Order: sequence, then structure tokens, then C-alpha cells
Amino acid sequence: MGPNPLVGVIYHWIGGLASASNFIPFRPIRRWSWEIYWIIQGFAAWIVAPLLMALLLVPNLAGVLHATPSAILWHAAIWGALWGIGGLTFGLSIRYLGIALGYAIALGFCTAFGTLMPPIFSGQIVAISHQAGGQVILLGVAVCMAAIAVNGLAGYSKEKEVPAEEKAALGERDYSFGKGLAVAIFAGIMSSCFAYGLASGKDIALIARGELRAHGGADLWQNLPVLVVVLWGGFFTNFLWSAILILRNRSGAQFLGAPGTNPMGTSTATGETLMEVDPRHLAREGRIRPGVLVANYLLASAAGVIWYFQFFFYSMGQTLMGKYDFSSWTLHMASIIIFATLWGIALKEWQDTSRRTRLLVSCGLFLLIASTVVVGYGNYLVAQ
Repeated sequence: MGPNPLVGVIYHWIGGLASASNFIPFRPIRRWSWEIYWIIQGFAAWIVAPLLMALLLVPNLAGVLHATPSAILWHAAIWGALWGIGGLTFGLSIRYLGIALGYAIALGFCTAFGTLMPPIFSGQIVAISHQAGGQVILLGVAVCMAAIAVNGLAGYSKEKEVPAEEKAALGERDYSFGKGLAVAIFAGIMSSCFAYGLASGKDIALIARGELRAHGGADLWQNLPVLVVVLWGGFFTNFLWSAILILRNRSGAQFLGAPGTNPMGTSTATGETLMEVDPRHLAREGRIRPGVLVANYLLASAAGVIWYFQFFFYSMGQTLMGKYDFSSWTLHMASIIIFATLWGIALKEWQDTSRRTRLLVSCGLFLLIASTVVVGYGNYLVAQ
């Protein structure tokens, strides 16, 4: 299958929608602390889903990984572990800034570092800047960065306009622009390590492509084994930190029904309601009911599976972008922010802001959409 940037852009948009939607199932989780549902979604996103999809779609997955030099596997996994730090703090940036602003700032830095650093280090940036299609791609990256800056300005304006009480009612009880900004910048830089992990795993993809062609499979699936290895590293980092929090906060009993508090919930945690609590059996009544506990597990797992599908579609889109597939990172990030902004609007995060702030959000959204069109057109020119 040859390059097809148009279809590649569509795949990136679907992946962006999956990524932007992954935090939505966290909101209805009841009486679970952050570290509990985070590690459950991580196990679904970084262990179960990638392994299952690779086993289903890539022939002889074990053989592919065994044939890969151990140094390559380690490099991909280490980049994944570094990305895991970014993914961990990314969740905190959403907690402190809300969906729209948290995505915009964190992914802005992630876009810049993840898109430009790999071709700069490889020396490919010189060839890119001297080719018409490459210049169009770089223009699209610049438009994307400008759009992210506009979204960040809109978020800052929102911080000044929306009272803390209204943020709490929207599930942003821990909203803090200063703390969230610092966390989001760090998260964005570290999250760009995922792009390095994918680049370092190209040999894994080549081996997988050989297996796919030998068995009549599609080249679209060649990057799925790379995701397995990179996400192993990401899971290790997140598991380690979640375990530390569970021990420090003594929240491990929540796995079996002890009560906690969801910091991303849309209402204040009060149990089922005070009227339903029998004061004679406070210890028993205070526990999470079995139906609620099962729902929590399902919601956290759903969040993880939805998250994984962002890179499932990313890996497919990247195979279709052609010679300068590094631009896939910009398309992916722009698509995520587009849909995160739309989710923010749907969840009324911007409802009490001024016309100026809403205009900034609209301009940022328009520029993001324009950036994906420009980058896609640049790849089309290169493919021609």
C-alpha cells in the first residue's frame, strides 16, 4: 500500500477523537481516588489492549519480538517509560486546568518537541526545508503552534472570568492555573518521548511488515508491535507512581469497596446521599456498593481502551503519510486538541466566559483544523 495522506489524516482525526474522549469515563467514577482508577485504566490501555490487538492482527507476534535485537526493544521501552512520566503528569494537568486548557498547553509543547526534534536529530530537517512539500508541512506545524498559543490565551482569559465555585460545579474543584501550567509544560515535553519511542522501534515495524506480507496481512498493522513495547515502558512508570500513592494514601482498600474521592467528579462526594446512610451501620454503609464498584471498574477500563485506540489509529495513519511521516505527530496532536476543545464546549467549560474568550476559542479551533489541512496537503505534494 502506497502513501495516501488524505486517508492518513482521517485516521489521525479518529485517533484524536479517541484521545480527547478518554477522560470522559473518569467523571462518573464514584468514590475512588485518582491513583486507583488511573492504574486500572493504565493496565487496560498499556498492557491488555495493545497486546490483544497485536495478537489479533499481526501474525507471529512473539516471533517478531524475538527477532528484534534486544537493544532496540530496550530503547523503545525506555522512551516509553519517559513518555509514561509525561502521561502521568498529563492526567494531573487535566485535573488542574480542565479538559480544554489542559490539552491545549500540554499538547502544545508535546507537538513542538515530538514533531521537530526527531527530524532535527536525524538531519532530515535540511532536506525537508529545501522541498516544496516539506516547506508546506513546516508551515502547517507553525499554524498548529499558533493555534495552540491562541487556545492557551483563551484558557488564561477563562481563569480570570470564571469563579472558583462554578469551576467546582463543572468538576474542576482542583483548578489551579499556576500549578496546572507548570505541570502541563512538563507533561508536554515528556509526552513527546512517545514519538521518539515510535521512531526507535522502526526495525520492529519492518520485521512485522515482513510477517504481514508473508501471511497476506496489511501493512497498516506493522506498527502495532512497536506500540506493545513502547507501552510496556509507559506502564512501568505509571504503575510505580500509582503504587507509591496507594501506599502513601493507604487507598488500596478501595479496590475492594472502601470509599475514596474522585477529584475529577462532577459533584461533591457525599456517599450515595446522607439520607440513605443508616447511622447504626456506618462502617458497612460507608463502603462502595457492589454495583457502583463494578461500574467503576468498567468505566476506568473503558477509559483505557478508548485511550489505546488513539495510537491504534495513529499507527495506521503514520503508514500512509509517506516520506515525511514525522508530521503525523502534528496531525495527531492537532486532532486531539480539536476534539478536546469540542468536549470542553459540550461540557460547558466556557459557558460563563466573555465573548472575547469564546472568540479566542473559535479562532484556535479554526487554526487547528487549518493546520491539519496544510500538513496533509504538504504530504500530498511530497507523495506526488
